[in-house]
Amino acid sequence: MKVSNISPKQWANLLLELNLVKCTWKRFGPKLNIRAKNFDKIIKWGQNIHGEDNDNPDTVVQRNISKRKIRSS
Repeated sequence: MKVSNISPKQWANLLLELNLVKCTWKRFGPKLNIRAKNFDKIIKWGQNIHGEDNDNPDTVVQRNISKRKIRSS
């Protein structure tokens, strides 16, 4: 596949999306082979849960989740 006029962020997102398709379609038969520069690094970054310390699995990160009240008419 040739891709042109794409920013680095768009390229990373495209590779992440293609990898999701690859993983999802695997059970239906198609085997996709994706080769790109820094592919493994991009996929590892994209599957990372950001904001957590992945080096220490005992570390707990508390996320602030705002609760919105929904008005009913």
